[in-house]
Amino acid sequence: MSGQHTPGPASAAGPEPVMHVTPEAATALQQFALWLGLDAVRVDLSGCADKAEFLARVADALGFPTWFGGNWDAFFDCLIDLARARRARGCVIVLRHAGELQATSPEAFDTARSILADAAKVWSDRGVALRVFVETGTAA
Repeated sequence: MSGQHTPGPASAAGPEPVMHVTPEAATALQQFALWLGLDAVRVDLSGCADKAEFLARVADALGFPTWFGGNWDAFFDCLIDLARARRARGCVIVLRHAGELQATSPEAFDTARSILADAAKVWSDRGVALRVFVETGTAA
């Protein structure tokens, strides 16, 4: 375990690890990731309005281990361990329907976004890509 995690700014080098996209783009990116042989995970956040529910849904979708403690430090630890556990060439996470969480719990949303970006940096340092796409807006 990495111990205490304090979210920091994402590295300026390289592509942005967490991006907002339209629903159509989110679907296309997930399909493209699979086509490239990457892990592609969809996390449905419909009705998700707080930190606890967000963490539970991500833990379920990504198959976090049973020791996951439902807190930000454990979230970071589990994210960085996924690169080893999945042995994938890379992973794309699509957060679907994130608007309610962003509106009702902006601090939790911002913290999650920051931790995801920090985890992507760790993956990158290990030579593995982690990208997160946050679905925003509505389908056309």
